[in-house]
Amino acid sequence: MTVLGNDRYSMTNSRVHWIARCIAVICCCWLGGCAAYQFGNGSLYNPNIRTVHVPIIRNDTFRHEIGVQLTEAIVRSIELRTPYKVVGDPSADSVLTCRVTNQGKRVIAENRFDEPRALNTTLSVEMTWTDRQGNLLMTNRFVPVGELAFYFVQGSDFIPEGGQSIATAQQKAVEQLADQIVSQMESRW
Repeated sequence: MTVLGNDRYSMTNSRVHWIARCIAVICCCWLGGCAAYQFGNGSLYNPNIRTVHVPIIRNDTFRHEIGVQLTEAIVRSIELRTPYKVVGDPSADSVLTCRVTNQGKRVIAENRFDEPRALNTTLSVEMTWTDRQGNLLMTNRFVPVGELAFYFVQGSDFIPEGGQSIATAQQKAVEQLADQIVSQMESRW
């Protein structure tokens, strides 16, 4: 009877080892298949790009401070939301070039004496993001093939009687514009 008990023990033991080997093989295959996947916000961005150069944004409007404000907002947003490092060296992995093309102000609401009560300010920006070799890093299905620039427009309302000014509305529009631009730096699916 002892011999029979040892056979049963060796059969159970070999069965357990066989199952453990199968589980190990399945886990190795499963993990090997997922090796190319990335997790976290790093999976949203191009892994070949580590540094971004953002030159001072050219401003074609009469409000000269907008270019500097937008540059600062974009740099802050890139550093905060992406794995990229903003550098001052033009030979970085990529270059993000922008140009403020238009700034406008319009009346939204007037009182009965035709005095403005609510106004809107808008900013238009043209943007290009290229790598060291000059290849376009952004793709967008709304932009015609061959176009290198992307266009962004952002507006912000303000009410002068409520203590708001065009300067605060423009700063809000600049920050929202910077967030839009940095959001477009994510890789497409």
